[in-house]
Amino acid sequence: MIQNNEINLIPQKIIADKKKIEDKFNLAKAIFLDIFFVFYSIIVVQRAIYLKFILDKSDLPFSWHQIFTVFLVSIFIGTFWALSKTSLSCKLFGIANDNKTTKWTVEIFAWFLFNITFIAGWIVTKISIVSIFSSEGIHGAERLFGAMFHPQMGIFDDSLFAMIETIYIALIATLISIPPTLILSFFTARNLMKDNKISFAVYYILRIILNFVRSIEPLIWAIIFSVWVGIGPFAGMIALLVHTIASNAKLYSEAIEGIEQGPVEAISATGANKIQVVWHAVVPQIVLPFLSFTIYRWDINVRMATIIGLVGGGGIGTMLMQYQGLAKWREVGLIILMIAFVVWIMDYISAKIREAIY
Repeated sequence: MIQNNEINLIPQKIIADKKKIEDKFNLAKAIFLDIFFVFYSIIVVQRAIYLKFILDKSDLPFSWHQIFTVFLVSIFIGTFWALSKTSLSCKLFGIANDNKTTKWTVEIFAWFLFNITFIAGWIVTKISIVSIFSSEGIHGAERLFGAMFHPQMGIFDDSLFAMIETIYIALIATLISIPPTLILSFFTARNLMKDNKISFAVYYILRIILNFVRSIEPLIWAIIFSVWVGIGPFAGMIALLVHTIASNAKLYSEAIEGIEQGPVEAISATGANKIQVVWHAVVPQIVLPFLSFTIYRWDINVRMATIIGLVGGGGIGTMLMQYQGLAKWREVGLIILMIAFVVWIMDYISAKIREAIY
């Protein structure tokens, strides 16, 4: 027979085994992240800082052999570093040794990463204070700002219609996104999908797809759909719709993951099924955050709808691109003023609505 003390040890053993598996999984992730950190550091220091800035070599030849050599070195250093459990990645995943070596290693390497990234960014973006105060640049700025204070009112009607079109592009994209986003948010909430392996697999697959979609900016989606369905407001609306679904699904799912578990456990204890638990325990807690996120997203979409017009997404952005290409700065001035005014109004209205909700 199994003694009582042995029975009590069973849950502890299960927890210990689970902890070991989790630590191994985190160590594997730390190894991959450390390999990336080392690879990134070598490439940035060698190519961006040393060759491009110090040696001033503007044309850097690309070499697969060199990249492969750096990658092999990164694998060796990153793997050894992670296995020592003193690396930045181990610290991030909570498996680092708690000693002075880890503390110094993490702090020094974190500052090193930050500094080389900042320096490389400065070099790549070609920051130049001289260009800002050059006579040619100042003359161009004076011409543009002067046009803003002397707008061409002859295109006011067309600009007003294009601005209304922009607002409706954002509005329709936001409204149509609500049903699919709601559905996806429940399937991408970890606390609702961790019950079994199948649901957890669905959770991970959807997360990967949405992360991919969200990583592509609406401007790129607008280019894709302009080729697909033709240039115009429909392409712009679909571009915003796709990006809104992916972005809001993340926000909604995080709101679901942050709910109080008490009501969920209480309703589950009554024998309610999954749908009943979600409807009675989850939905009441997320209605207000969902409304707030949706209104805020409409505000964002109004701004984005202006930008995607530059690549054929319709609305005021298309007009802005046309007149800018013709160097008609007074017309450009009027359009800029209209965009600024409408964005300010939309921002004020959405802020007031969110305040009223809460």
